[in-house]
Amino acid sequence: QVQLVESGGGLVQAGDSLRLSCAASGYTFSDWAMGWFRQAPGKQRELVATITSRGSTTYADSVKGRFTISRDNAKNTLYLQMNSLKPEDTALYSCARGYGRPTSSYANWGPGTQVTVSS
Repeated sequence: QVQLVESGGGLVQAGDSLRLSCAASGYTFSDWAMGWFRQAPGKQRELVATITSRGSTTYADSVKGRFTISRDNAKNTLYLQMNSLKPEDTALYSCARGYGRPTSSYANWGPGTQVTVSS
């Protein structure tokens, strides 16, 4: 079955960088879009970035110019490079697989990796 496992989170200071990874298994990773989501305490989960199977990307306005989503299909791994981190980026970050052609939904979220940015 589809399994996604995130890693790379941590406690950093404002202005620092982190790179998150998402290891995928149980399906043909290269065939499907992927997305990064985040959820802060007391807030709804929000979509941070997406990448199609062909590598086209989209970003939430709040992270444009600071975050970069990428994928390595040979390693079945999704990445999120986060630069110039801000305290408001603090959240649990999860990856998810896209469904539909074109992609219409995301599911199979991993357990997530915590990112905490101190001011």
